[in-house]
Amino acid sequence: MYSSKNKKHPFDYQGVYPCPVCRLNQLKAMPLMDAMACDCCRHIFTADLERQLIKMPARQPPLIWLWNGRNWTGAHLEGVEWGWTYWLFAIGFVVLPTTLIGLSAYTFPPASGSRLAWLPAAWTGLTFLCHLGIIGWLVIEFYQFPVWAYLRVRRQQLFSR
Repeated sequence: MYSSKNKKHPFDYQGVYPCPVCRLNQLKAMPLMDAMACDCCRHIFTADLERQLIKMPARQPPLIWLWNGRNWTGAHLEGVEWGWTYWLFAIGFVVLPTTLIGLSAYTFPPASGSRLAWLPAAWTGLTFLCHLGIIGWLVIEFYQFPVWAYLRVRRQQLFSR
């Protein structure tokens, strides 16, 4: 019946499953539809019960998660393969500008004892943090992680204790 390896807890429309996007609430079947939805992040998923996977069709190409019997594994894009070149460009985007700023600060140091002697080190650190933030923002936008919904639910959990 199911082609997956999980015979004990197969994925079906009657069950309640953790949301693979926000990981805070649960996926439940939507009445009168062959779809599932999360109450927290409000994403809608279509299910493939034979292959034990769900797709998020709200984006193109859709993200796919596989059910292993306990939780969802992998957020893969349908038809898109992440290669090592993407990671190389991301690392280069963070490291290269930071290295250039750091080398220029090292090559042309400020006069010792001046009021702005701290500026080159701070500028180098700020360059690193800004470029790392840009890569983080791109990853969040690519996978459509609901940051504000996640923070809202975590705040509610924190204050309800």
